[in-house]
Formats: sequence, C-alpha cells, structure tokens
Amino acid sequence: MIDVQRLRVLRAVAEHGSFNRAAAALRLTPSAVSQQVAALERGLGAQVVVRSTRGVTLTPAGRIMVGAAESVAAELAHAQRQVGELATGRTQLTVATFTSGGRLLLPGALAELTAAHPGTVVHIREYEPEDSLPLVRQGAVDLALAYHFDGPLPGRPGHAPEWTALMDDPLGVVLPQDHRLAARDSLDLAELAGEPWVLGCLKTEAYLRRYARRAGFAPDIRGTTTDYFFARSLVAAGLGVSLIPSVALTPEIPGLRTVPVGRPAPARHIGAATLGHPRARLQVTALVRALRRQAAAWRERPAG
Repeated sequence: MIDVQRLRVLRAVAEHGSFNRAAAALRLTPSAVSQQVAALERGLGAQVVVRSTRGVTLTPAGRIMVGAAESVAAELAHAQRQVGELATGRTQLTVATFTSGGRLLLPGALAELTAAHPGTVVHIREYEPEDSLPLVRQGAVDLALAYHFDGPLPGRPGHAPEWTALMDDPLGVVLPQDHRLAARDSLDLAELAGEPWVLGCLKTEAYLRRYARRAGFAPDIRGTTTDYFFARSLVAAGLGVSLIPSVALTPEIPGLRTVPVGRPAPARHIGAATLGHPRARLQVTALVRALRRQAAAWRERPAG
C-alpha cells in the first residue's frame, strides 16, 4: 500500500527541486523529507529521485509517482468539494485567471454561467499560468484561464491538464504616434534593433529576447513592469517602445499607435485548462463553452 503522505512529500520535492525547499514548504525538516522519500522508494522497490549537490531530479519511476500524487490530490479535492456542497446545497466553482485574459473573457462568460446555473458560487483567483496550471492538476481550482507562447504549456511533460484552445492573441509593437515607423502597416522586429524597450510582463521580455536573437540583435530593455497599461504609459512618456498583446490594448492611451509584427508574428495562445475529470461538473463544461463564445465574439469584432 502506497502512503498518501509520502506521495505528497514527493510531489513537493518535484515542485521545489530540493529536499530543503520542499521541507520548508511542508514545514518539515529536510531529514524528515529524505526519510519519507526513502521509505517510498523501499516500498516501490525503485528509485524515484536522483540526489546531487545541485538538488534532486525525478527518475522515470519518480515522474510516474508524481503524476499519481497529483491524481490522488485531485480526487481528494474533488471529494472534499462534493461533501461541502452536500452541506450547503450550492455548487462552488474556483477559477484561476491571468489579468488581461480574465478582463476580456471572464465577465461575459461568468454572467452566462450564473444565468444558466444561478445556484453556483464562483471564486476568482489571479495567477500566471505557471502557477495556475499546477493548481488545476491538483484539483485546487476547477478551471484556469491561461496562455502559452510558442512552446508547450508550462509544467512537466505528460502531466498537462486538458487544454481547450480559445483564441490567439497577437503581440504588436506600441509606438508613439510621431515615431518614424508608426505609419507602417507592419514591421519586422529587426527594424527596432536600436530602440529602447519597456515591457509589461517578464515572460514578454523573455519572448522578445528570443525573437530578437533570431533577428540578430540584443534588445535594449529600459524597464519591465507587471502591467501592460503602465508599460504603454511609459511609451507615451517617451521612454521607449513596447511589445503588447492585443487583448491588453484597452483602454486606449492618446498619442500611441500599435503596429503588427510581420511573420513569424509573435502571439500568445489563450485557452482554458481543466482537469478533464470523468465526473467533471456541468458548470465547468458550461463555463468552457461560454468562454469559447466570448473568444469567438472577440475574434469577430469589427476592425478598429
């Protein structure tokens, strides 16, 4: 019989990459964490982690067991939620979202959901995808509105939640209206090699550096914020240019123009992540459908 607590410890080790950090997160001693993992290995008859001076990495057996640990955590969270709903008679739904996508898609989708299921109590939590997707796998949230760039979803391969694609969100270059390139219909990032940049997201910075490297230059980044509106305000103040997703271009700021980037055009891919549980509740399915309708309405909006 596999001990659930040992699975919980292994999952924390995998998440934090070391016994010490896992111990701090679990409020245990590193020795206790090591003993729990060793006991799990004895019970399985297989090594689940490789220990080194740089931390620990999972073995193939370890990756299987972490996937099992997440499934167990999700099942327990599902059962706990069901018991709570028996007591209150109301369905509780927890949704994680990133800011700009949530502002665009969630209000209309939630209005549609609560109109169809008026007894549903919705809780909203703001998280970036690298934080919200593990919460979906663990059953801590029912749905995550998230995004990824041109790579895979954040998280370990083979342990991604079920992903429903909603829309592509192209990134454009935001310039002052009097900039020499502001009148262009599109431009290549290489044409901005000498420009200073101010960005509204750390992941956008990493994305820009990757694209700029392909274009043969290193961007001069003067500022990175966690807010796209703030970044556009800095562009309006003359600090530099910016790379902004289309859903984050409202409200408008006077004196700015957004120019599309030529192919390969950078974009965020927005979607809804769910557990894909065989007993997934009607409300989760209904919310995914409502989000798809909101995304379709955005794509079909009149230009300008």
